Amino acid sequence: MPITVLVVDDSGFFRRRVCELIETDPRLKAIGTASNGREAIEKTLTLKPDVITMDYEMPVMDGISAVREIMAKQPTPVLMFSSLTHEGARVTLDALEAGAVDYLPKNFEDISRHLEKMAKVLCERLITVAKSGVGQTNKKAPRTQTISKPSAIAKPSSEGRLSLAERIAARRENAKKSQQQLQLDRATAKANLAPAPKPKPQPRHFSLLAIGTSTGGPMALQTVLTQLPANFPAPIVLIQHMPSTFTGAFAERLNSLCKISVREAKDGDQLRPGLALLAPGGMQMMVDRRNGGTVRVFAGDERLNYKPSVDVTFGSAAKVYPGKVLGVILTGMGSDGKEGARILKETGSVVWSQDEVSSVIYGMPMAIAKAGLADEIINLADISSKLISDVT
Repeated sequence: MPITVLVVDDSGFFRRRVCELIETDPRLKAIGTASNGREAIEKTLTLKPDVITMDYEMPVMDGISAVREIMAKQPTPVLMFSSLTHEGARVTLDALEAGAVDYLPKNFEDISRHLEKMAKVLCERLITVAKSGVGQTNKKAPRTQTISKPSAIAKPSSEGRLSLAERIAARRENAKKSQQQLQLDRATAKANLAPAPKPKPQPRHFSLLAIGTSTGGPMALQTVLTQLPANFPAPIVLIQHMPSTFTGAFAERLNSLCKISVREAKDGDQLRPGLALLAPGGMQMMVDRRNGGTVRVFAGDERLNYKPSVDVTFGSAAKVYPGKVLGVILTGMGSDGKEGARILKETGSVVWSQDEVSSVIYGMPMAIAKAGLADEIINLADISSKLISDVT
């Protein structure tokens, strides 16, 4: 069955265009449209789409308010459309915090001039967002195996017509079954006991903490970084796949929320404990050994798929701080970071990856885990406390 999409926008032209783009892919089906946030909520409750495209600025109710209410009433993956401006970035980050999974630039010119390209980008993104896991527990009950427990003495309906000997035999059989069930329950409980906790690793000195992420990353980074103390002992570099107009606003947001300092990196910025440098969108960021450790920010090779690229930053960090880097891969599409993590491991550094259950998109962390590069696979909720306890 195709993935069903609800298209929400106050522009009739944009709604029609998006529906046309969706219908170019047989894996998708536009099942409805809405012209404001309130209508979007109503259509979500009645149509139960697999994924929603959502505009921000609409009459009656804006997109962020609609996303919040949808997540409360009928959790559904949402792809936001945003403008490529500083204000658009701020609004998009608010939408992601409200529960949206990902975003795409809203560009009428691109839709008109590059219809085929836009169709491909939109459809692939919708399919990925639909698979994010948001709301799936509401759509499909979890498969659980239950074992019914017979009563200690089960009376057959015809017991009154049985002889005394037959009734005694039936009761003995029921008692035997109850005992077997009790033994089964005990064995199951024993098997389900949590394994003995692993010995707590000794804190280790790292010269650099490098974190790479993509889809779902803004909120994952916010979750991790807001828990770190102001005196966190290692410098931090952040690589988030994000447009150039977004990274400045994202760094400002993190800086306002975190105890550590966060800012968009500039060429020549010095690495220091308690400071996180976010790679600018559309640029590459490398670690340099000059002046005790700095970053280089440059345009980079146009042939690289990602700008910024986790592989580029991780690989440079491995050369500057061999064996002294902690690389962390969080939620995201694709496999950017895998080769960089391989280089880190070859020099003796440590790599962590986020686990599947807490990832919005289990792509980048899965690539690390499948390649056998993860020293530890950790739930997002536990990464901050582990960083605090394991890094000196």
